[in-house]
Amino acid sequence: MNPVSHALPYICGIHPYVPGKPITQLAREFGLAPDSILKLASNENPLGMSPKARQAVTAALDGVERYPDQHDLLAALAAHHGIRPEQVVLGNGSNDVLDLVARVFLCSGRSAVMAQYAFAVYPLVTVATGAECLVAPARHFGHDPHAMRAALRPDTRVVWIANPNNPTGTFLPQTGLRDLIAAIPQDVVVVLDEAYTEYLPLAERIDSIAWLDAFPNLVVTRTFSKIYGLAGLRIGYAVARPEIAELMNRVRQPFNVGNLGLVAAIAALGDHLFVAESYDLNRRGMEEIVAGLKRLGLEHIPSHGNFVTFVAPDASRVNRRLLEQAVIVRPLGGYGMPQHLRVTIGREAENQRFLAALGKALAS
Repeated sequence: MNPVSHALPYICGIHPYVPGKPITQLAREFGLAPDSILKLASNENPLGMSPKARQAVTAALDGVERYPDQHDLLAALAAHHGIRPEQVVLGNGSNDVLDLVARVFLCSGRSAVMAQYAFAVYPLVTVATGAECLVAPARHFGHDPHAMRAALRPDTRVVWIANPNNPTGTFLPQTGLRDLIAAIPQDVVVVLDEAYTEYLPLAERIDSIAWLDAFPNLVVTRTFSKIYGLAGLRIGYAVARPEIAELMNRVRQPFNVGNLGLVAAIAALGDHLFVAESYDLNRRGMEEIVAGLKRLGLEHIPSHGNFVTFVAPDASRVNRRLLEQAVIVRPLGGYGMPQHLRVTIGREAENQRFLAALGKALAS
């Protein structure tokens, strides 16, 4: 008998996460030169990595034969957020810490609540434990607090909230978010995924980590993959009450973040100038992309991240025409949005190239 026949049935039912098309893959498929390809599919920082992080990585190369020590980054994050190091859990990207939450609190016979059009990793890590996904209908492509509360069941043990949300870019302001968390029973873990929080204007940013005193069931996750430009080094983290963090660390793989990621994250955390430049570039680029979409007569979802999701007539054809012009964006059929495409904000020249290519794709 084939051993595959003994695989857990809920594992066999998982639809694997499909990342944005890599540059190298498109180059192979279309016979293109890799350096001619513009990738605006994965919400990466167009400025690259922080210069201070690059220097730190270079300096750390001589020590890669040693196993990593997380102490310094834990201390740096604790100081940055005004918390204790034992409240921080490091991950191989923030996806890793999402998986840790699921492994600690979910299993067969339990459920997790998430919003329609929310990040694809939530159902993936939920189903991988044998738990059931409860999807609350969206409101204007974003989280509907009333629907989220109504979706709760007695067996619910985790609620996933992305704010801002990926792939729609929607945002739940502070009052609505806090009211939603307060309405969730305290024996249910609330995961607040804030991967894009650094792209919010200062007036909209929420000091959610300060809420841990009021909500002992809250877990806040962040990443170095977006505004800090370290997506390829795979480093994210969660902040929680010590008792929850300790449980997550029980199932965390030893040395799940490598030496280069650790030193890069510490340096990036202190590179305030780079973060400010990245934020300003994104604000200007957002205006360029939105204005261009309006000129082309395309509807978009107002975004609070570093990307814009828009409606394209016959989106699969438009996406194909963009690929033929060596421009990669993200189709959203896998999110139940088959007529939408998502584009990452780039540098000015990249934004203009995308808009020109999109105009040609729509006309062809």
